Amino acid sequence: MLSAQTISEHASRDSCWIIVHGKVYDVTEFLDEHPGGSKIILKYAGNDATEAYEPIHPPNAIIDNLPSEKHLGDVDPSTVTKVVKVISEAENKRQALIAKRPPLNEILNLHDFEAIAKVILPDKAWAYYSSASDDEITIRENRAAYQRVWFRPRILRDVTVVDWSTTILGQKSSLPVYISATALGKLGHPDGELNLTRAAGKHGVIQMIPTLASCSFDEILDAAQPDQSLFLQLYVNRDRSITKRYVQHAEARGVKGLFITVDAPQLGRREKDMRMKFVGDDAGARVQENMSGVKKDEGVARAISSFIDPSLSWKDIPWFRGITKMPIILKGVSTPEDALLALEAGVQGIVLSNHGGRQLDTSRSGLENLIEIAAALKTRGPWPNPNFSVFVDGGVRRASDVLKALALGASAVGIGRGFLYAFCSYGEAGVEKAFKILGCIQEEFEMNLRLLGARNLNELVPEMVDASALQSHVGTPKDNLFDSTYQPLRLAEFKTAKL
Repeated sequence: MLSAQTISEHASRDSCWIIVHGKVYDVTEFLDEHPGGSKIILKYAGNDATEAYEPIHPPNAIIDNLPSEKHLGDVDPSTVTKVVKVISEAENKRQALIAKRPPLNEILNLHDFEAIAKVILPDKAWAYYSSASDDEITIRENRAAYQRVWFRPRILRDVTVVDWSTTILGQKSSLPVYISATALGKLGHPDGELNLTRAAGKHGVIQMIPTLASCSFDEILDAAQPDQSLFLQLYVNRDRSITKRYVQHAEARGVKGLFITVDAPQLGRREKDMRMKFVGDDAGARVQENMSGVKKDEGVARAISSFIDPSLSWKDIPWFRGITKMPIILKGVSTPEDALLALEAGVQGIVLSNHGGRQLDTSRSGLENLIEIAAALKTRGPWPNPNFSVFVDGGVRRASDVLKALALGASAVGIGRGFLYAFCSYGEAGVEKAFKILGCIQEEFEMNLRLLGARNLNELVPEMVDASALQSHVGTPKDNLFDSTYQPLRLAEFKTAKL
Protein backbone atom coordinates (compact mmCIF):
# COMPACT_ATOMS: atom_id res chain seq x y z
CA MET A 1 0.00 0.00 0.00
CA LEU A 2 1.34 3.40 -1.00
CA SER A 3 0.36 6.64 0.66
CA ALA A 4 -0.94 9.60 -1.29
CA GLN A 5 1.96 11.64 0.11
CA THR A 6 4.52 9.19 -1.30
CA ILE A 7 2.83 9.20 -4.69
CA SER A 8 2.70 13.00 -4.80
CA GLU A 9 6.51 13.10 -4.50
CA HIS A 10 6.75 11.47 -7.95
CA ALA A 11 5.34 14.31 -10.04
CA SER A 12 8.06 15.07 -12.55
CA ARG A 13 9.33 13.84 -15.89
CA ASP A 14 12.20 12.13 -14.03
CA SER A 15 9.81 10.17 -11.81
CA CYS A 16 6.16 10.12 -12.79
CA TRP A 17 3.61 8.04 -10.88
CA ILE A 18 -0.14 8.14 -11.41
CA ILE A 19 -3.19 6.51 -9.86
CA VAL A 20 -5.78 4.76 -12.04
CA HIS A 21 -8.70 2.90 -10.47
CA GLY A 22 -6.96 2.82 -7.09
CA LYS A 23 -3.77 1.31 -8.49
CA VAL A 24 -0.41 3.09 -8.64
CA TYR A 25 1.73 2.97 -11.78
CA ASP A 26 5.20 4.22 -12.62
CA VAL A 27 4.79 5.67 -16.12
CA THR A 28 8.11 7.51 -16.29
CA GLU A 29 9.54 5.40 -19.12
CA PHE A 30 6.18 5.36 -20.92
CA LEU A 31 5.79 9.14 -21.18
CA ASP A 32 7.23 9.49 -24.66
CA GLU A 33 5.52 6.33 -25.91
CA HIS A 34 2.03 7.37 -24.85
CA PRO A 35 -0.17 7.72 -27.97
CA GLY A 36 -1.62 10.93 -26.56
CA GLY A 37 1.79 12.39 -25.84
CA SER A 38 3.47 12.98 -22.48
CA LYS A 39 1.77 16.27 -21.64
CA ILE A 40 -1.59 14.83 -20.62
CA ILE A 41 0.05 12.27 -18.31
CA LEU A 42 2.29 14.91 -16.74
CA LYS A 43 -0.78 16.98 -15.97
CA TYR A 44 -1.78 14.25 -13.49
CA ALA A 45 1.73 13.33 -12.30
CA GLY A 46 1.61 12.35 -8.64
CA ASN A 47 -2.18 12.39 -8.65
CA ASP A 48 -5.28 10.38 -9.53
CA ALA A 49 -5.72 10.27 -13.33
CA THR A 50 -8.77 7.99 -13.39
CA GLU A 51 -11.30 10.62 -14.45
CA ALA A 52 -9.22 11.66 -17.46
CA TYR A 53 -8.14 8.10 -18.27
CA GLU A 54 -11.48 6.31 -18.22
CA PRO A 55 -13.47 7.83 -21.13
CA ILE A 56 -10.74 7.31 -23.73
CA HIS A 57 -9.01 4.09 -22.65
CA PRO A 58 -10.17 0.50 -22.25
CA PRO A 59 -9.93 -0.50 -18.58
CA ASN A 60 -6.95 -2.79 -19.17
CA ALA A 61 -4.94 -0.43 -21.41
CA ILE A 62 -2.48 0.64 -18.73
CA ILE A 63 -2.14 -2.92 -17.45
CA ASP A 64 -1.36 -4.28 -20.91
CA ASN A 65 1.05 -1.54 -21.92
CA LEU A 66 3.19 -1.31 -18.77
CA PRO A 67 5.62 -4.02 -17.63
CA SER A 68 4.51 -5.71 -14.42
CA GLU A 69 7.39 -4.17 -12.45
CA LYS A 70 5.83 -0.76 -13.15
CA HIS A 71 2.64 -1.80 -11.36
CA LEU A 72 3.54 -0.48 -7.93
CA GLY A 73 0.53 -1.51 -5.86
CA ASP A 74 -2.59 -0.03 -4.31
CA VAL A 75 -3.04 3.45 -2.97
CA ASP A 76 -3.82 3.54 0.74
CA PRO A 77 -7.36 4.97 0.79
CA SER A 78 -6.92 6.26 4.34
CA THR A 79 -4.27 8.70 3.08
CA VAL A 80 -6.32 10.11 0.26
CA THR A 81 -8.01 13.41 0.91
CA LYS A 82 -11.61 13.25 -0.16
CA VAL A 83 -12.15 15.86 -2.82
CA VAL A 84 -15.63 17.26 -3.13
CA LYS A 85 -16.23 17.54 -6.82
CA VAL A 86 -17.69 20.88 -7.74
CA ILE A 87 -20.27 20.50 -10.47
CA SER A 88 -20.00 23.33 -12.94
CA GLU A 89 -22.91 25.48 -14.01
CA ALA A 90 -22.59 23.99 -17.51
CA GLU A 91 -22.83 20.45 -16.14
CA ASN A 92 -25.86 21.34 -14.02
CA LYS A 93 -27.52 22.75 -17.13
CA ARG A 94 -26.62 19.60 -19.08
CA GLN A 95 -28.13 17.34 -16.43
CA ALA A 96 -31.31 19.42 -16.43
CA LEU A 97 -31.55 19.01 -20.21
CA ILE A 98 -31.08 15.25 -19.88
CA ALA A 99 -33.99 15.17 -17.45
CA LYS A 100 -36.13 17.03 -20.02
CA ARG A 101 -35.40 14.72 -22.97
CA PRO A 102 -38.39 13.71 -25.07
CA PRO A 103 -39.71 10.27 -24.10
CA LEU A 104 -38.49 7.47 -26.35
CA ASN A 105 -41.93 6.96 -27.84
CA GLU A 106 -41.64 10.43 -29.40
CA ILE A 107 -38.41 9.50 -31.24
CA LEU A 108 -39.40 8.81 -34.83
CA ASN A 109 -36.13 8.66 -36.77
CA LEU A 110 -32.34 8.56 -36.36
CA HIS A 111 -32.12 12.33 -36.88
CA ASP A 112 -33.99 12.75 -33.57
CA PHE A 113 -31.23 10.95 -31.68
CA GLU A 114 -28.60 13.19 -33.24
CA ALA A 115 -30.52 16.35 -32.34
CA ILE A 116 -30.80 15.26 -28.71
CA ALA A 117 -27.17 14.15 -28.51
CA LYS A 118 -26.05 17.54 -29.78
CA VAL A 119 -27.81 19.21 -26.86
CA ILE A 120 -26.95 16.85 -23.98
CA LEU A 121 -23.42 15.67 -24.79
CA PRO A 122 -20.45 17.43 -23.18
CA ASP A 123 -18.87 19.81 -25.66
CA LYS A 124 -15.72 17.70 -26.01
CA ALA A 125 -17.71 14.55 -26.79
CA TRP A 126 -19.93 16.26 -29.36
CA ALA A 127 -16.88 17.81 -31.03
CA TYR A 128 -15.13 14.45 -31.27
CA TYR A 129 -18.15 12.51 -32.55
CA SER A 130 -19.51 15.07 -34.99
CA SER A 131 -16.28 16.46 -36.39
CA ALA A 132 -15.01 15.75 -39.89
CA SER A 133 -11.94 16.81 -41.82
CA ASP A 134 -11.00 20.27 -43.11
CA ASP A 135 -14.07 22.10 -44.49
CA GLU A 136 -16.40 19.16 -43.79
CA ILE A 137 -17.56 18.90 -47.38
CA THR A 138 -17.46 15.11 -47.52
CA ILE A 139 -19.46 14.49 -44.36
CA ARG A 140 -22.27 16.59 -45.83
CA GLU A 141 -21.90 14.98 -49.24
CA ASN A 142 -22.26 11.54 -47.67
CA ARG A 143 -25.78 12.51 -46.63
CA ALA A 144 -26.63 14.51 -49.75
CA ALA A 145 -25.69 11.64 -52.10
CA TYR A 146 -28.71 9.62 -50.98
CA GLN A 147 -31.03 12.49 -51.90
CA ARG A 148 -29.78 12.36 -55.49
CA VAL A 149 -30.94 8.77 -55.97
CA TRP A 150 -34.62 8.37 -56.76
CA PHE A 151 -36.83 5.30 -56.51
CA ARG A 152 -38.59 3.66 -59.47
CA PRO A 153 -41.15 1.50 -57.64
CA ARG A 154 -42.96 -1.47 -59.19
CA ILE A 155 -46.70 -1.98 -58.63
CA LEU A 156 -49.33 -4.72 -58.36
CA ARG A 157 -47.08 -7.20 -56.63
CA ASP A 158 -48.24 -9.23 -53.66
CA VAL A 159 -46.27 -7.70 -50.80
CA THR A 160 -48.38 -9.07 -47.96
CA VAL A 161 -45.25 -10.67 -46.54
CA VAL A 162 -41.89 -8.94 -46.90
CA ASP A 163 -38.55 -10.10 -45.48
CA TRP A 164 -35.51 -7.88 -44.93
CA SER A 165 -33.35 -10.35 -43.01
CA THR A 166 -30.07 -11.39 -44.60
CA THR A 167 -26.65 -12.89 -44.01
CA ILE A 168 -23.49 -10.80 -43.71
CA LEU A 169 -20.22 -12.71 -44.23
CA GLY A 170 -22.21 -15.87 -43.63
CA GLN A 171 -23.69 -14.62 -40.35
CA LYS A 172 -27.43 -14.21 -39.91
CA SER A 173 -28.64 -10.65 -39.43
CA SER A 174 -32.15 -9.35 -38.77
CA LEU A 175 -31.29 -6.26 -40.84
CA PRO A 176 -29.17 -5.64 -43.96
CA VAL A 177 -27.28 -3.28 -41.65
CA TYR A 178 -24.35 -3.73 -39.26
CA ILE A 179 -23.15 -1.39 -36.52
CA SER A 180 -20.06 0.29 -37.92
CA ALA A 181 -17.18 0.96 -35.54
CA THR A 182 -17.11 4.30 -33.72
CA ALA A 183 -14.49 5.04 -31.07
CA LEU A 184 -14.58 6.21 -27.46
CA GLY A 185 -18.13 5.36 -26.50
CA LYS A 186 -17.66 6.40 -22.88
CA LEU A 187 -17.23 10.01 -23.92
CA GLY A 188 -20.98 9.91 -24.53
CA HIS A 189 -22.31 7.35 -22.03
CA PRO A 190 -20.85 5.59 -18.96
CA ASP A 191 -21.48 2.13 -20.44
CA GLY A 192 -19.91 3.05 -23.78
CA GLU A 193 -19.93 0.34 -26.44
CA LEU A 194 -21.67 -2.15 -24.14
CA ASN A 195 -24.95 -0.38 -24.99
CA LEU A 196 -24.49 -1.51 -28.58
CA THR A 197 -23.43 -5.04 -27.67
CA ARG A 198 -26.39 -5.74 -25.42
CA ALA A 199 -28.98 -4.25 -27.76
CA ALA A 200 -27.50 -5.96 -30.83
CA GLY A 201 -27.55 -9.32 -29.06
CA LYS A 202 -31.25 -8.96 -28.29
CA HIS A 203 -32.20 -8.04 -31.86
CA GLY A 204 -29.87 -10.10 -34.05
CA VAL A 205 -27.82 -7.19 -35.39
CA ILE A 206 -24.07 -7.52 -35.93
CA GLN A 207 -21.74 -5.11 -34.11
CA MET A 208 -18.29 -4.15 -35.36
CA ILE A 209 -15.99 -3.67 -32.36
CA PRO A 210 -13.67 -0.66 -32.71
CA THR A 211 -9.96 -0.86 -31.95
CA LEU A 212 -10.34 2.43 -30.07
CA ALA A 213 -13.29 1.39 -27.93
CA SER A 214 -13.57 2.83 -24.43
CA CYS A 215 -14.52 -0.62 -23.17
CA SER A 216 -11.99 -3.43 -23.35
CA PHE A 217 -12.32 -6.02 -26.08
CA ASP A 218 -12.96 -8.84 -23.59
CA GLU A 219 -15.46 -6.72 -21.68
CA ILE A 220 -17.47 -6.35 -24.89
CA LEU A 221 -17.23 -10.07 -25.71
CA ASP A 222 -18.27 -10.99 -22.19
CA ALA A 223 -21.40 -8.83 -22.55
CA ALA A 224 -22.43 -10.56 -25.79
CA GLN A 225 -24.91 -13.39 -26.13
CA PRO A 226 -23.32 -16.87 -26.52
CA ASP A 227 -24.28 -17.06 -30.21
CA GLN A 228 -23.96 -13.35 -31.02
CA SER A 229 -22.05 -12.46 -34.20
CA LEU A 230 -19.40 -9.76 -33.90
CA PHE A 231 -16.87 -8.23 -36.27
CA LEU A 232 -13.62 -6.45 -35.41
CA GLN A 233 -12.39 -3.15 -36.87
CA LEU A 234 -8.59 -2.99 -36.86
CA TYR A 235 -6.17 -0.11 -36.89
CA VAL A 236 -2.85 -1.76 -37.68
CA ASN A 237 -0.22 -1.12 -35.03
CA ARG A 238 3.35 -0.21 -35.91
CA ASP A 239 4.31 -3.16 -33.73
CA ARG A 240 2.97 -6.07 -35.76
CA SER A 241 3.35 -8.48 -32.85
CA ILE A 242 0.69 -6.48 -31.01
CA THR A 243 -1.58 -6.62 -34.06
CA LYS A 244 -1.04 -10.37 -34.46
CA ARG A 245 -1.81 -11.04 -30.81
CA TYR A 246 -4.96 -8.89 -30.96
CA VAL A 247 -6.28 -10.48 -34.16
CA GLN A 248 -5.66 -14.04 -33.01
CA HIS A 249 -7.22 -13.34 -29.63
CA ALA A 250 -10.30 -11.98 -31.39
CA GLU A 251 -10.56 -15.08 -33.55
CA ALA A 252 -10.16 -17.33 -30.51
CA ARG A 253 -13.04 -15.49 -28.85
CA GLY A 254 -15.29 -16.14 -31.84
CA VAL A 255 -15.20 -12.90 -33.82
CA LYS A 256 -16.51 -13.58 -37.33
CA GLY A 257 -14.85 -10.94 -39.52
CA LEU A 258 -11.78 -8.70 -39.59
CA PHE A 259 -12.29 -5.20 -41.03
CA ILE A 260 -8.87 -3.62 -41.60
CA THR A 261 -9.01 0.17 -41.84
CA VAL A 262 -6.93 1.14 -44.89
CA ASP A 263 -7.80 4.83 -45.34
CA ALA A 264 -6.03 6.19 -42.27
CA PRO A 265 -2.24 6.21 -42.59
CA GLN A 266 -2.69 9.48 -40.73
CA LEU A 267 -5.84 10.90 -39.20
CA GLY A 268 -7.40 13.92 -40.87
CA ARG A 269 -7.51 17.42 -39.39
CA ARG A 270 -10.80 17.60 -37.54
CA GLU A 271 -11.04 21.21 -36.55
CA LYS A 272 -14.08 21.02 -34.28
CA ASP A 273 -12.23 18.40 -32.26
CA MET A 274 -8.95 20.33 -32.36
CA ARG A 275 -10.57 23.49 -31.01
CA MET A 276 -11.69 21.59 -27.90
CA LYS A 277 -8.05 21.43 -26.72
CA PHE A 278 -7.84 17.90 -25.39
CA VAL A 279 -5.00 19.03 -23.14
CA GLY A 280 -6.66 22.05 -21.53
CA ASP A 281 -5.32 25.48 -20.75
CA ASP A 282 -5.40 24.49 -17.08
CA ALA A 283 -2.68 21.83 -17.49
CA GLY A 284 -1.02 22.20 -14.13
CA ALA A 285 1.72 19.61 -13.61
CA ARG A 286 4.75 21.19 -12.03
CA VAL A 287 6.99 19.82 -14.74
CA GLN A 288 5.05 21.86 -17.34
CA GLU A 289 5.25 25.23 -15.64
CA ASN A 290 8.36 26.40 -17.52
CA MET A 291 8.01 24.15 -20.56
CA SER A 292 7.80 25.82 -23.97
CA GLY A 293 5.99 24.46 -27.02
CA VAL A 294 3.25 22.64 -25.11
CA LYS A 295 0.68 21.88 -27.81
CA LYS A 296 -2.89 21.99 -26.60
CA ASP A 297 -4.87 22.03 -29.82
CA GLU A 298 -4.60 18.57 -31.32
CA GLY A 299 -7.97 17.21 -30.19
CA VAL A 300 -9.00 13.77 -29.01
CA ALA A 301 -8.47 12.08 -32.38
CA ARG A 302 -4.80 13.03 -32.65
CA ALA A 303 -4.22 12.22 -29.00
CA ILE A 304 -5.20 8.56 -29.32
CA SER A 305 -3.98 7.58 -32.76
CA SER A 306 -0.21 7.85 -33.01
CA PHE A 307 0.25 4.06 -32.89
CA ILE A 308 -1.33 3.60 -36.35
CA ASP A 309 1.13 2.29 -38.94
CA PRO A 310 1.46 4.54 -42.03
CA SER A 311 3.57 1.90 -43.82
CA LEU A 312 0.61 -0.47 -44.27
CA SER A 313 0.49 -1.58 -47.92
CA TRP A 314 -0.68 -4.30 -50.30
CA LYS A 315 2.38 -6.39 -49.47
CA ASP A 316 1.00 -6.85 -45.94
CA ILE A 317 -2.20 -8.59 -47.05
CA PRO A 318 -0.58 -12.06 -47.35
CA TRP A 319 0.69 -11.65 -43.79
CA PHE A 320 -2.83 -10.99 -42.53
CA ARG A 321 -4.14 -13.97 -44.47
CA GLY A 322 -1.47 -16.04 -42.76
CA ILE A 323 -2.36 -15.10 -39.18
CA THR A 324 -6.15 -15.59 -39.29
CA LYS A 325 -8.88 -17.64 -40.89
CA MET A 326 -11.46 -14.89 -40.33
CA PRO A 327 -12.84 -13.24 -43.48
CA ILE A 328 -10.72 -10.15 -44.19
CA ILE A 329 -12.44 -6.96 -45.33
CA LEU A 330 -10.59 -3.80 -46.39
CA LYS A 331 -12.40 -0.79 -44.93
CA GLY A 332 -11.91 2.49 -46.79
CA VAL A 333 -11.83 1.62 -50.50
CA SER A 334 -12.83 4.42 -52.91
CA THR A 335 -11.83 3.43 -56.45
CA PRO A 336 -12.42 0.59 -58.92
CA GLU A 337 -8.65 0.19 -59.22
CA ASP A 338 -8.26 -0.61 -55.53
CA ALA A 339 -11.41 -2.75 -55.49
CA LEU A 340 -9.90 -4.96 -58.18
CA LEU A 341 -6.58 -5.13 -56.32
CA ALA A 342 -8.47 -6.23 -53.23
CA LEU A 343 -10.20 -8.97 -55.19
CA GLU A 344 -6.86 -10.11 -56.61
CA ALA A 345 -5.29 -10.04 -53.13
CA GLY A 346 -7.73 -12.72 -52.01
CA VAL A 347 -9.58 -10.82 -49.30
CA GLN A 348 -13.26 -11.46 -48.78
CA GLY A 349 -14.62 -7.99 -49.33
CA ILE A 350 -14.34 -4.22 -49.11
CA VAL A 351 -16.13 -1.33 -47.44
CA LEU A 352 -16.70 1.72 -49.64
CA SER A 353 -16.05 4.33 -46.99
CA ASN A 354 -14.45 7.71 -46.46
CA HIS A 355 -14.25 7.28 -42.68
CA GLY A 356 -17.43 9.24 -42.07
CA GLY A 357 -15.94 12.26 -43.82
CA ARG A 358 -13.13 12.37 -41.25
CA GLN A 359 -10.14 11.73 -43.53
CA LEU A 360 -9.57 13.25 -47.00
CA ASP A 361 -12.07 16.06 -47.45
CA THR A 362 -13.85 16.32 -50.82
CA SER A 363 -13.58 12.56 -51.27
CA ARG A 364 -16.67 11.15 -52.93
CA SER A 365 -19.32 9.28 -51.01
CA GLY A 366 -19.29 5.52 -50.76
CA LEU A 367 -22.65 5.43 -52.51
CA GLU A 368 -21.32 7.32 -55.52
CA ASN A 369 -18.24 5.10 -55.70
CA LEU A 370 -20.45 2.00 -55.58
CA ILE A 371 -21.65 2.38 -59.18
CA GLU A 372 -18.17 2.42 -60.72
CA ILE A 373 -16.84 -0.27 -58.40
CA ALA A 374 -19.76 -2.62 -59.04
CA ALA A 375 -19.27 -2.16 -62.78
CA ALA A 376 -15.57 -3.02 -62.47
CA LEU A 377 -16.19 -6.10 -60.33
CA LYS A 378 -18.77 -7.40 -62.82
CA THR A 379 -15.94 -7.78 -65.33
CA ARG A 380 -14.07 -10.17 -63.02
CA GLY A 381 -16.56 -12.92 -62.32
CA PRO A 382 -20.09 -13.56 -61.05
CA TRP A 383 -22.12 -10.65 -59.71
CA PRO A 384 -23.04 -10.55 -56.92
CA ASN A 385 -19.88 -12.49 -56.06
CA PRO A 386 -20.65 -14.96 -53.23
CA ASN A 387 -17.00 -14.84 -52.18
CA PHE A 388 -16.50 -11.07 -52.25
CA SER A 389 -18.76 -8.69 -50.34
CA VAL A 390 -19.13 -4.98 -51.05
CA PHE A 391 -20.29 -2.90 -48.10
CA VAL A 392 -21.05 0.82 -47.95
CA ASP A 393 -21.11 3.24 -45.03
CA GLY A 394 -21.42 6.97 -44.46
CA GLY A 395 -24.47 9.24 -44.34
CA VAL A 396 -27.12 6.54 -43.81
CA ARG A 397 -30.05 7.67 -41.68
CA ARG A 398 -33.06 5.78 -43.06
CA ALA A 399 -34.01 2.34 -44.31
CA SER A 400 -34.68 3.92 -47.71
CA ASP A 401 -30.98 4.87 -47.86
CA VAL A 402 -30.04 1.26 -47.21
CA LEU A 403 -32.38 -0.01 -49.93
CA LYS A 404 -30.86 2.39 -52.46
CA ALA A 405 -27.38 1.07 -51.70
CA LEU A 406 -28.55 -2.55 -51.89
CA ALA A 407 -30.28 -1.96 -55.23
CA LEU A 408 -27.04 -0.53 -56.63
CA GLY A 409 -25.06 -3.59 -55.56
CA ALA A 410 -24.08 -3.30 -51.90
CA SER A 411 -24.09 -6.49 -49.83
CA ALA A 412 -25.04 -4.63 -46.64
CA VAL A 413 -24.67 -1.16 -45.14
CA GLY A 414 -22.84 0.12 -42.07
CA ILE A 415 -24.32 2.71 -39.72
CA GLY A 416 -22.00 4.31 -37.17
CA ARG A 417 -23.04 7.71 -35.86
CA GLY A 418 -26.76 6.88 -36.03
CA PHE A 419 -26.42 4.14 -33.39
CA LEU A 420 -23.75 6.08 -31.49
CA TYR A 421 -26.09 9.04 -30.98
CA ALA A 422 -28.87 6.65 -29.97
CA PHE A 423 -26.93 5.36 -26.99
CA CYS A 424 -25.49 8.78 -26.14
CA SER A 425 -29.07 10.01 -25.84
CA TYR A 426 -30.83 7.05 -24.20
CA GLY A 427 -28.34 4.27 -23.52
CA GLU A 428 -29.16 0.70 -24.48
CA ALA A 429 -32.86 1.53 -24.81
CA GLY A 430 -31.98 4.12 -27.43
CA VAL A 431 -30.16 1.56 -29.57
CA GLU A 432 -33.11 -0.80 -29.33
CA LYS A 433 -35.40 2.01 -30.41
CA ALA A 434 -33.13 2.72 -33.39
CA PHE A 435 -33.36 -0.93 -34.44
CA LYS A 436 -37.14 -0.75 -34.11
CA ILE A 437 -37.32 2.37 -36.27
CA LEU A 438 -35.27 0.74 -39.02
CA GLY A 439 -37.12 -2.52 -39.05
CA CYS A 440 -36.45 -5.01 -36.30
CA ILE A 441 -40.09 -4.59 -35.35
CA GLN A 442 -41.70 -3.75 -38.69
CA GLU A 443 -41.16 -0.10 -39.39
CA GLU A 444 -39.12 1.59 -42.14
CA PHE A 445 -37.87 -1.51 -43.97
CA GLU A 446 -41.31 -3.09 -44.18
CA MET A 447 -42.94 0.09 -45.47
CA ASN A 448 -40.26 0.86 -48.05
CA LEU A 449 -40.03 -2.68 -49.39
CA ARG A 450 -43.79 -2.79 -49.88
CA LEU A 451 -43.89 0.58 -51.59
CA LEU A 452 -41.01 -0.45 -53.86
CA GLY A 453 -42.71 -3.70 -54.80
CA ALA A 454 -39.98 -5.97 -53.42
CA ARG A 455 -40.82 -8.93 -51.21
CA ASN A 456 -37.26 -9.53 -50.08
CA LEU A 457 -33.79 -8.10 -50.56
CA ASN A 458 -33.06 -10.35 -53.54
CA GLU A 459 -35.79 -8.55 -55.48
CA LEU A 460 -34.00 -5.22 -55.17
CA VAL A 461 -32.46 -4.53 -58.58
CA PRO A 462 -30.72 -1.51 -60.14
CA GLU A 463 -33.80 -0.79 -62.24
CA MET A 464 -35.65 0.16 -59.03
CA VAL A 465 -33.53 3.30 -58.60
CA ASP A 466 -32.56 6.23 -60.78
CA ALA A 467 -28.96 7.14 -59.93
CA SER A 468 -28.34 9.26 -63.01
CA ALA A 469 -27.97 12.40 -60.89
CA LEU A 470 -25.62 10.84 -58.35
CA GLN A 471 -22.48 12.23 -59.95
CA SER A 472 -23.99 15.71 -60.25
CA HIS A 473 -22.96 17.62 -57.14
CA VAL A 474 -25.37 20.51 -57.54
CA GLY A 475 -29.07 20.94 -57.02
CA THR A 476 -29.56 18.36 -54.27
CA PRO A 477 -32.80 18.88 -52.30
CA LYS A 478 -32.09 20.31 -48.85
CA ASP A 479 -32.19 17.78 -46.03
CA ASN A 480 -33.76 19.86 -43.28
CA LEU A 481 -33.41 17.23 -40.55
CA PHE A 482 -29.71 16.72 -41.20
CA ASP A 483 -29.06 20.44 -41.63
CA SER A 484 -30.78 21.23 -38.34
CA THR A 485 -28.22 19.20 -36.40
CA TYR A 486 -25.16 19.96 -38.52
CA GLN A 487 -22.93 22.40 -36.65
CA PRO A 488 -20.96 24.67 -39.00
CA LEU A 489 -17.24 25.10 -38.49
CA ARG A 490 -16.12 28.30 -36.82
CA LEU A 491 -13.15 30.60 -37.23
CA ALA A 492 -10.62 31.59 -34.59
CA GLU A 493 -12.20 33.87 -32.02
CA PHE A 494 -11.06 36.82 -29.93
CA LYS A 495 -10.73 36.03 -26.23
CA THR A 496 -13.28 38.69 -25.24
CA ALA A 497 -16.38 40.07 -26.85
CA LYS A 498 -15.37 43.65 -25.98
CA LEU A 499 -12.11 45.10 -27.21
